[in-house]
Amino acid sequence: MVTQNPAAADATSIRPGTPLWEPSARRIEQAAVTNYRSWLATERGLELGDEAALWAWSVTELGPFWQSIWDFCAVEGERGDGPALADSPALAGTRMPGAVWFPGARVNYAENALTRRGGAPAVIAVREDGATVVVSWDELRRQVARAAAGLRALGVTEGDRICGVLPNTVYATVAMLATASLGAVWSSCSPELGATALVARFAQITPKVIIGVDGYTYGGKGYDTVAALAALAAGLPGLAATVIVPYLAPDAFARARGAGLPGLLTWDELMAAEDAELEFNRVAFDAPLWIVHSSGTTGPPKAIMQGHGGILLEHLKALALHLDLGPDDRFCWFTTTGWMMWNYLVSGLLVGATIVLYDGAAGYPTLGTLFGLAEALELTFLGTSAAYLQSCQDAGLVPREHADLSLLRTIGSTGSPLSATAGAWVYDAVSPQVMLSSISGGTDVCTALVAGLPTMPVRAGEIGSRALGCAVAAFDADGKELVDEVGELVVTAPMPSMPLGLWGDQDGSRLYDSYYATFPGVWRHGDWVRIISDGAVVVEGRSDATLNRGGIRIGTGELYSVVEQLAEVVDSLAVDTSDAPGGGELLLFVALAEPGLTPELAQRIRHTVRTELSPRHVPDRILEIPAVPRTHNGKKLEVPVKRLLAGAALADAVSLDAVANPQALFTLVATAEQARAATAAPNA
Repeated sequence: MVTQNPAAADATSIRPGTPLWEPSARRIEQAAVTNYRSWLATERGLELGDEAALWAWSVTELGPFWQSIWDFCAVEGERGDGPALADSPALAGTRMPGAVWFPGARVNYAENALTRRGGAPAVIAVREDGATVVVSWDELRRQVARAAAGLRALGVTEGDRICGVLPNTVYATVAMLATASLGAVWSSCSPELGATALVARFAQITPKVIIGVDGYTYGGKGYDTVAALAALAAGLPGLAATVIVPYLAPDAFARARGAGLPGLLTWDELMAAEDAELEFNRVAFDAPLWIVHSSGTTGPPKAIMQGHGGILLEHLKALALHLDLGPDDRFCWFTTTGWMMWNYLVSGLLVGATIVLYDGAAGYPTLGTLFGLAEALELTFLGTSAAYLQSCQDAGLVPREHADLSLLRTIGSTGSPLSATAGAWVYDAVSPQVMLSSISGGTDVCTALVAGLPTMPVRAGEIGSRALGCAVAAFDADGKELVDEVGELVVTAPMPSMPLGLWGDQDGSRLYDSYYATFPGVWRHGDWVRIISDGAVVVEGRSDATLNRGGIRIGTGELYSVVEQLAEVVDSLAVDTSDAPGGGELLLFVALAEPGLTPELAQRIRHTVRTELSPRHVPDRILEIPAVPRTHNGKKLEVPVKRLLAGAALADAVSLDAVANPQALFTLVATAEQARAATAAPNA
């Protein structure tokens, strides 16, 4: 029997650390991580008494741990004769960056994702208007073979980049797997991004082929993307072909041809080889699999390369052991193709799970749509964002009263810290039987650095443990490890899914400056965390700034570059408060060349953001300020401002000694408070 703490019933008054759930003896017995520990005892002679001992072994014996994942998960590939970790068999000798994993091994991610055969569903794709596609394992293999043949006919070979401007659909999944099967390199973005944002990501990696849709739907409305694709193609002089998927309208090809897209062909033409054989090009363990993009918080988005082998082992570990997914599961995570959670979701195929793709707005036509999807498709795992769960709680939604969720075993949450009350709401309003799997990690490693296990209890506001194989710690400013105190989240030992490098960063200096410069030889991730003495983790938020709106991640730097191109705007600062309890807004503060924000200028700012970046990042409120508060070295005080607006005391949010213009900070906060209190509508 699954137990629930009675305090969970009153979600509004729950305190952090309150027990919410304990796994039943049956669930512990059947968990993959339990089988893994038994396997370690039988096959490796390792008796690890509990989860803490398992984690400690996994981060001190890196080579043996990752070799055990290869063996336990039965990786398809050539292991080779090299060690699992070539840099040093001892933790003290490993280097970051520079660790070499499984030299001599040859693998292919797509081969491992397509090992299952038969007529059972591999992919179920649902659009918000109800249009549904079901693809079996055998049919998925056939479609991947045909797409790979089409790419080969276009001259695509190992190492070439293929970019997708695609919704979360079967098309995207097939295209990615076909790209991987060839040893080419995949990269994708949501079609909601405007031309400026698309060019910022794809121009730097010079793709050979672009695959894009003619449009997408969101919140019941259709949006054309042909013009954005044409602008993107114009910024890619080496582009050999553009593949158009008619996702919204049958005349997509004609409109694309009229827009002058180079090397134009339809998806059906790409898939013309009906008798194509499925082949896999096994590549070096560290050959690039895909390029994911950072959000562009401080300058152009980083093009982060991650490898076939590293992603394969990391995702097998994470999905099998932490999320407890297997062939009997139906796995859905609400995401777009521009967020690393899409890559994480597609990796459900590695463990034989059916992946469920949802394309649309989570709250359309009703806020409970995702829970209706869980009932209709018999999901066993539903992943979403902390902001969505918070919205459901704030709206008083009780999904268990409207949907049969008896098959749902796990609720996943990520994107921002999940509040204690929202966690309690899951057990009160969704199901007392589910495991709430709150995870935190990032695009940079394409996985979770902190994640519980299905054999561990769930406590409000906490994540159960650090992920296996992830040597996570909290450091103070001097690099001293902290316990029960808030510090910078760091990783002190290498992981296989850490970036192979950043595209175009020939000497590795940008990679080093991005992750290792603060604490030499140690990965600084950019989160504030508190690691409790028993190993649980509380994520306090980002120590940098990212605007994550409905799964579309935009860095503030990108937003500023668009807004500040307007002659009237001298400076700007953006703060997203939508993940706060009770909800919030995306606030844009602007300093103007000539004081006086007019409705016409506010409208032009919104139009510029909508067309050049993303409709989801149109500010809810635009507020005029005389100057943007900055540090002495010129950095905008985004995170301190967000904390102040969330109610933090000034002394806890920022040291005024570090602020170059304190009066600007006081004025900004006062302006925001006055706007919040005002009864008038925001600038239109």
